[in-house]
Amino acid sequence: MAAILSARDVTKTYPDGFEALKGVSLDIEQGEILALLGPNGAGKTTLISTICGITVPTGGSVTVDGHDIVTDFRAARKLIGLVPQEISLEPFEKVMNTVRFSRGLFGHGRDDAHLENVLRKLTLWDKRFSPTKSLSGGMKRRVLIAKALAHEPRILFLDEPTAGVDVKLRKDMWALVRELQADGVTIILTTHYIEEAEAIADRIGVINNGEILLVEEKEALMARLGRKQVELHLAETLEAIPPSLAEHGLELNGAGDCLVFTYDSHGPRTGITALLNDLAAAGLTLRDLKTRESSLEEIFVNLVAGEQT
Repeated sequence: MAAILSARDVTKTYPDGFEALKGVSLDIEQGEILALLGPNGAGKTTLISTICGITVPTGGSVTVDGHDIVTDFRAARKLIGLVPQEISLEPFEKVMNTVRFSRGLFGHGRDDAHLENVLRKLTLWDKRFSPTKSLSGGMKRRVLIAKALAHEPRILFLDEPTAGVDVKLRKDMWALVRELQADGVTIILTTHYIEEAEAIADRIGVINNGEILLVEEKEALMARLGRKQVELHLAETLEAIPPSLAEHGLELNGAGDCLVFTYDSHGPRTGITALLNDLAAAGLTLRDLKTRESSLEEIFVNLVAGEQT
């Protein structure tokens, strides 16, 4: 799949010497959903602001469908929609006028049919004549998305799109993101909700300290870095792991009644059969057995923690 956005060695250094971006390179494929994860201050918003023309990069280059964001900024910016973290709307303006104005900013002619379609998808059509100050926080966030979609962008940036909204609205917005992708829109989102990335992203990017740690297909990342474990709940309590089981790399829980075995599910052998045989030979009786797999959140935490040590 072709890249619709390419960043090469992008840096951003502020006058006080702080390096917010340190040589970021990233290709975003047309029609994908990319989730950009990182702790607070990692550089997520700075990167988005740079691509969208809000912040000027110190070095490097970014092209959007072949248009340089600095030398050909009008053409590049016209292809991008941005939903910022902060809710900033004219409080007394009606929803329809707010969205219509955003379309005009990008030089598009009036198209009420398109705006109606956007507002209906966002369940805002019944609120089109309401002043934005009368809307709930979740509805205001939907207006921000409508504004970003008004000029029919090919790339949509969602910076913490579901921050502060309830679970139902969050899932509604996930469904909307999938609809936009089906319409051919490329979507890049930053989020603190790891389950959001796990639910809707095609690829995961991790950024920390202004550097991209990795960009990888979600399923491949979870298969490569995720761990599978078997929890062996025992009928008896142990004070220590028997020496005969030492080669299996087991962990004993604090209560002494559960052994945890970590294994590679993609290897030629998991080692589970040999472990069970050795448990029986050691005279241990199983009360229960459970398996679990690492979540994307655990992978993310381990990646960032490893990068900081």
